[in-house]
Order: sequence, then structure tokens, then C-alpha cells
Amino acid sequence: MRVVVTGATGNAGTSVVRALAADPMVTDVLGVARRLPGLDVPGVRWAAADVDPGGADLTGLFAGTDAVVHLAWKFQPTHDPVETWRTNVLGGIRVFEACAAAGVHALVHASSVGAYSPGPPDGRPVDESWPTHGWPGAAYTREKAYLERYLDGYQLAHPHMRVVRMRPGFLFKAASASEQHRIFAGPLLPRRLVRPGLIPALPDIAGLRFQALHTDDAAAAYRAAVVRPVRGPFNLVADPVLDTAAVAHLLDARTVPVPAGAARAALAAAWRLHVAPADPGLLDAVLRLPLLDAGRARDELGWVPSRTATEAVEAFLEGLRRGAGLDTPPLAATAAGGAGR
Repeated sequence: MRVVVTGATGNAGTSVVRALAADPMVTDVLGVARRLPGLDVPGVRWAAADVDPGGADLTGLFAGTDAVVHLAWKFQPTHDPVETWRTNVLGGIRVFEACAAAGVHALVHASSVGAYSPGPPDGRPVDESWPTHGWPGAAYTREKAYLERYLDGYQLAHPHMRVVRMRPGFLFKAASASEQHRIFAGPLLPRRLVRPGLIPALPDIAGLRFQALHTDDAAAAYRAAVVRPVRGPFNLVADPVLDTAAVAHLLDARTVPVPAGAARAALAAAWRLHVAPADPGLLDAVLRLPLLDAGRARDELGWVPSRTATEAVEAFLEGLRRGAGLDTPPLAATAAGGAGR
């Protein structure tokens, strides 16, 4: 099989190309990104191409390809949602239509837990049939939900193509720490403090809980979706469900209860001052995310995560302390003692 991966130099992409290159059924892996990396992955070729409107000829790039894994995504700038919409939504549609024009057999799209509508009041885990209308107050969730709607019609128009939608929880690995720090925390969280005992307390925001997954485990599911004859959506999460207390335990910190409204107001003020890179709408969305049931991935992909959610967060924290990264533009390591932006 020949496989093309867009967004191949980011957190998920670097793990996905490694997983694909190691599979004996995959004979060629082409990693596509806006900027070529210095990273050398055995069995992976690289190409520079932009998915944005007016960018590269994606149809020609995908010619002769068996499967395209679409991971390209722009998280910033949160102060300019038109720019992220251009890359994430319009660029995503360009990828989808180029797959159809090039005769690609399978499209594996990186959706997200963020595509889901707010969870049920009783907090029970939901399967892939739960509505995917996102949360309207955050660009990320709006964009993920819009692409879900587009793919609803797309798969009807292209019934001979396998269309797979992966909906993972939060993805962490050591090498993604510097990038995720820049995207979501910036100067609000100095790296030197992320050591057990140095942070005295964490804000315990009412209702905050989340599901995490090691990025390499998510990559294993993507690989399975490429080589197995599956279609449709798959939830990807590992146990246990995490909250502030679980993270505080890893940092040997206590928790301080904080009302969600107060936390949002503080984040909104920091965001308006360009101190916090994550916009407050994202906190609103996270507080409403449903818990996911990954039973379908276990049954149809033969997928079982090799690490717990706690271990995934531990890997991220260790990477954050070391300023870890990879030789790709998105994952460039933070210099020791740097500000991390």
C-alpha cells in the first residue's frame, strides 16, 4: 500500500508515519507538511505542500495513492478564527476532494472528541452515534464539527471510498511537550515549575475531567484503520478518566476549588492581553465534552492502548521538564530556560 499523511510533522503525524512505515502491508509512506523537517524516519519520504486554498496541487500529489491520512491542522492564531478556518476547514475540504479526484481508495480523517455535542447529563460514556455538532463558542470545535457534516455528504457521494473518522481524546507524548506548551500555555506555565513539589496547588475547576491517550497508541489505531477494511467513526481513549486531582497527584500538589465562571473570566482576561494563547471558548468546550466509549475500536480495529491515560500525561510532563521535541518545525524543542513561546 502507498499512503500519504498530511500534517505529518506534528504530534500525531510523527507517530503515525512511524507506525505506518513499520507495517509490512505498507510499502511507501509520504509525509506531507508545509515545511520540510530535519527528522529522518526510515521508510518515510517527505514533501512540502500547503493544504490551504491556492496551495499545492493535491490531486497530483495523491495520484496512485491507496490511502490518505489527513492530520493537517492549525491551532493558532486563536485571535484570528478566519485564518484557522481557512486552513482547517477549507484546507480539509481541498484534501477530501483531491482524494476523490485522484481515485484514492481510503480517506482516514483526524476528527476529535471536540466534534461531539455536549455529553449527556448523567455523564455516561457515549459511542460513535452521539451527535457531532461540537460547541459553537470555540473555533476548534466548530471546525471539527463542520468537517463531520461535510463528510456526511461526501461519503454518500463517494460510496466506493472507505471514509474513516478517528475521534481521539487528548493526545500526549514526550516529544509533543514543547509544541503543546507553546500552543496552550505559553508564559502562564514556566517549564521549570513542572516538577513534583514545585507547584503548590492546581485550580480544581468544577466539572473538569478529560480522557487522554498516548500519541503512539493513537497512531497504532490509525495504522489499523489504513490496513483493515473498516469504515466510519472510531472513538480512541485510554483509561482512567482524569481530573485535576489526578494531575495534581503527579505533581505532588494539592487542589484548590475554583468555580468554572471564575476560571473562565481569568483565562479570558489573559487571552485578551495575549498572555494566554488558548482562547476561553476552548475551556467552555472542554467542560462540556462527553466521555467516550472506545469499544468499537477494540472490536473492529483490534486496538488496545498499551499505556494508561495517566502514563500518557506522565510522558508529557517529563517531556515538558526536559523541553523535549523533534526536528520538525511544529515540534521544535524549547531551549533550556527559554520562555517556551
